[in-house]
Amino acid sequence: MDFAAGEAQLAVAELAARLLGAADQRSDQGGGYDTAAWKELAGAGLLSLMLPVSLGGDGLGLLDAAPVLTEAGRHAARVPALATLALGVLPVIRHGSATAQAQLLAGVPAGDTVLTAGIREPSDPMPALPRCAVSQDGGTVTGVKLGVPYAAAARWLLIPVSLATGQPALVAVGADAPGLQLQPTHSSAGLPEYTVRLDRTPVAWRLGESAAAVTDLYQLAIAGACCAADGALAAALALTTEHVRTRKQFGKPLATFQAVAQQIADVYITARTFHLATLSACWRLDSGLEAGEDLDVAAYWLASQLPAALRSCHHLHGGLGMDVSYPLHRYSALITDLTVLVGGAEYRLDRLAAREGG
Repeated sequence: MDFAAGEAQLAVAELAARLLGAADQRSDQGGGYDTAAWKELAGAGLLSLMLPVSLGGDGLGLLDAAPVLTEAGRHAARVPALATLALGVLPVIRHGSATAQAQLLAGVPAGDTVLTAGIREPSDPMPALPRCAVSQDGGTVTGVKLGVPYAAAARWLLIPVSLATGQPALVAVGADAPGLQLQPTHSSAGLPEYTVRLDRTPVAWRLGESAAAVTDLYQLAIAGACCAADGALAAALALTTEHVRTRKQFGKPLATFQAVAQQIADVYITARTFHLATLSACWRLDSGLEAGEDLDVAAYWLASQLPAALRSCHHLHGGLGMDVSYPLHRYSALITDLTVLVGGAEYRLDRLAAREGG
């Protein structure tokens, strides 16, 4: 594949960076996110990139919209880009009927509709056969999902379930549906996430009655998380590089000390490797090729290597790296949450080992 960014991707990245860079990252009480920044992204057409032309979108793919997720991570922005685009829009487009797409995606281009998905369950980050189950008649769903991002702000929630036949499936439920309860839970970055309890909650739409639909949602979640993490690590690296270049010790810039140079070089290698792994995985997923192995590698790199790289960045900043008013902590906190989202290092390593064993 050609790793060079295309013209559309560069334009999307530049526009998203400008808008998110100008945002003040205020926390709006209505939903826990920066609604002004979200509306600006919508007004610039960045939320409709992947929508079909028939719904007012541009009909682009994951690779063309990935820069929005990357820039959201680079700015640690309080916007539901990962939840709406990777966990919502893409799965609906790939598995929903035209009628389902029209209803579920209405309001997304204007920034009026937030989507999300509940992929994690107790003791299983991405269950192949979810415990969350649909009733015998197929009309309701019961179960628990953990760490669902922006659930309180969402209009629709995508839920991986098991049908009465034992077949995995992907369904959508309304956020205001009866039997749905939200409990706020802690996240390292302070971004809103919830435990979602469903008690005979009506199923609004069936998006895909197959293991492939559920697997695809999980893969899109991994791809989106890796894009956001790629941006966060790049921002942390740039911040740390500038610090060691300008900060002096014993009359010399920190970057001139061999130990410092080696550590920042290690962070750069981690960042570059992860960027290429993420790009390769997204390209394969966007191209309709088997992307499972590439995504597992990228997710393992995220969970195992990026936290250590952020610790090095904090270390190289000295006491400044521990100051919560300094932006570095926002990137490390976001990386922590994204590591949890993909299941953690041991879970990702087990997935890779199972793939090799198979």
